[in-house]
Amino acid sequence: MLIAKNQVRVAVLVLSASVSTSWAAVSPETQTLDQLYQSALKEGGEVVVYAGGDTPGQQDGIKQAFEKQFPGVKLNVIVDYSKFHDARIDNQLATHSLVPDVVQLQTLQDYPRWKKEGVLLDYKPAGWDKIWPAFRDNDGAWTGVFVDAFSNVVNTRGLTPEQWPREAQDYLKPALKDKIVLTWPNDDDAVLFWFKQTVDKYGWEYVAKLKAQNPIMVRGTQAPADDVESGKALATFSTDGSLAVDDKANSRFVLPQHDPFVSWAQRAAIFKTAKHPVAAKLYLNWLLDKNTQSSVWYMWSVRTDVAPVKGYKHIWEYKNTDPQAFAKFMSDRAAVERFRSQITLYFGEVTGEPSPGWPGLHPTQALAH
Repeated sequence: MLIAKNQVRVAVLVLSASVSTSWAAVSPETQTLDQLYQSALKEGGEVVVYAGGDTPGQQDGIKQAFEKQFPGVKLNVIVDYSKFHDARIDNQLATHSLVPDVVQLQTLQDYPRWKKEGVLLDYKPAGWDKIWPAFRDNDGAWTGVFVDAFSNVVNTRGLTPEQWPREAQDYLKPALKDKIVLTWPNDDDAVLFWFKQTVDKYGWEYVAKLKAQNPIMVRGTQAPADDVESGKALATFSTDGSLAVDDKANSRFVLPQHDPFVSWAQRAAIFKTAKHPVAAKLYLNWLLDKNTQSSVWYMWSVRTDVAPVKGYKHIWEYKNTDPQAFAKFMSDRAAVERFRSQITLYFGEVTGEPSPGWPGLHPTQALAH
């Protein structure tokens, strides 16, 4: 009996040591971007990213900046609604036909599940300790790569600063009737979460009053930004925008002072079976590099050592947004679907073609645009 107990103790110690060694082995990347770049060239010079978004060319700025810095490495970014990309990936995994090396989506609930299923590579890019802890998985299975936020975008030519809607109740003013553009909330979970927070504060009466404003309903969150910029609509709260003011633009991103707004860190991960693992690591390291976080993305950085645009605070310093709340909302799918069904009673079923087009089951490059 004593021998058996000793054997158990030894087994436990060996297992503990194994787990500890395995976890410790996943340390932050030590190679430089140039070293990874040279290795990526030898690997074949290509990386495929499935990215959540609204139009085929929405990630063109990222693609151009990456390929300019790393000539000879092709970045294929295929954009689709995150809710279609995650289904596409699940199907590819089930049929052993996985295409992307990197997945970068708004469906935050997928990452813990994929980690549990063992399909994600534990990897920590350089500068790991500078990423806000809440924006990264402890084991490196996934990491936030940029902060997005949905709030007010207003047409500065059609509205004076005093008329800009900032708080939810401002959208109920008679002057904005027929002049608001909205993404279908039952089509996009981030927009749905804006409504969830607003209903929690103001009740379902607010939704009925907003519907009576006869908003223009569109698919995707790029269209509201475009419609406000063009003057087709005067305001929206269902898109993001640049924090830096562009005096040449007709629209501006404006945060509320009191009401909640939606913010989250878009997550990215590398698949264990990635065909281009080195180029995938190059991409993640570049995307999280301090210079890239400072100069390429137009909203907030996930890094603690990158200062926000002048006039703004770090996203986690705002009292009227919780950048972790959206992930919590997304994780309870039954609750999400119950709320979505109720919202549909007010706005009706989603209509219109998907704004990114139909990439198909196994897209390897962006649709023509």
